[in-house]
Amino acid sequence: MDQIAAVAKLGALAQENRIAIFRLLVEAGPAGRPAGAIGERLGLPGPTLSFHLTQLKQAGLIACRREGRSLIYAADYAAMNALLAFLTENCCAGSGCAAPASSTRTQESVHATAARARRGSNA
Repeated sequence: MDQIAAVAKLGALAQENRIAIFRLLVEAGPAGRPAGAIGERLGLPGPTLSFHLTQLKQAGLIACRREGRSLIYAADYAAMNALLAFLTENCCAGSGCAAPASSTRTQESVHATAARARRGSNA
């Protein structure tokens, strides 16, 4: 990824609604979520949601597919990982970085994400 592409992706994420949408789609996994479910979950009216989904799609962070009458949006994990790789490339100039986040915090995050997903599917 080059710097121009990274700036476009980071710019798309530099807005409260868009980062909330993107995080929701990352949490949803490859199956994604229908546009209506995204708007309902985040309390966004249709035109606002459409605008933000378009911005994320144009930045290459999400993909969209049609299933019947529904538009399903999903995070583009390859693009997300490429952005993370770009940001961490040459981290600490090869001198060894700070210790990674604790595995306890990672486990807590995984469990919290799973719990939110269960609540969302039961709603």
